[in-house]
Amino acid sequence: MKKIGSAEIIARGVFLVSGPEISHAEDATSFVIQFNGELVMIDCGAGRSLKTILQNIENAGLDPRNLSTLILTHNHIDHIGAAPELRERFGCKILIHDLDAEAVEMGDPVRTAASWYGMDFPPTPVDRRLIGEEEILRFGEETLHCLHTPGHTPGSIVAYLDRDDQRILFGQDIHGPFVPAFSSDISQWRKSMEKLLALKADILCEGHFGIFQPHSRAEQYIQRYLRRNA
Repeated sequence: MKKIGSAEIIARGVFLVSGPEISHAEDATSFVIQFNGELVMIDCGAGRSLKTILQNIENAGLDPRNLSTLILTHNHIDHIGAAPELRERFGCKILIHDLDAEAVEMGDPVRTAASWYGMDFPPTPVDRRLIGEEEILRFGEETLHCLHTPGHTPGSIVAYLDRDDQRILFGQDIHGPFVPAFSSDISQWRKSMEKLLALKADILCEGHFGIFQPHSRAEQYIQRYLRRNA
């Protein structure tokens, strides 16, 4: 991967803009995808480092004012914390799976894991609830697929993009953890991991442990956690 400032180029028009190494230790990874002039963000960190994340976006040559859509892969604070401010400042639409939406809209301190981080998460409107097994989002001539992958939380999703003969999979928090307070379900998670393997991604963008490529490394990473949780 090439670096621009603190952002990292994952593929053409795909940038890693937050994570433990480039924004703040409490942040999960988040990504910005450029679709012509429109920007789509996948997750947004825990919230306290938003200034840095926005600077990373600008260092990649992008304008945060073009952010139209924020996709939340699940309802935990390290992935959603900056969502209220992003929505207020840029008018972006927040998308999350229906099964995780209530915790965001209620600002539930347990289900959002905000209490784990000693943080507050305010009740935040969700603009679109993703429903069912798969929804396809269209941006110009390209599509971004959102797949329901329950296990870590009931409404966990992944997203994938096919660009330049590569399949880029945003597969956040493959590793878990699996906690009763989150309504985790490890048997559902195993089925979800089989879905991910079937996608045969060339690049896996994981929520906390980085970028895995080519396909063989991405597959090995998923298989490692399946073995640990057999």
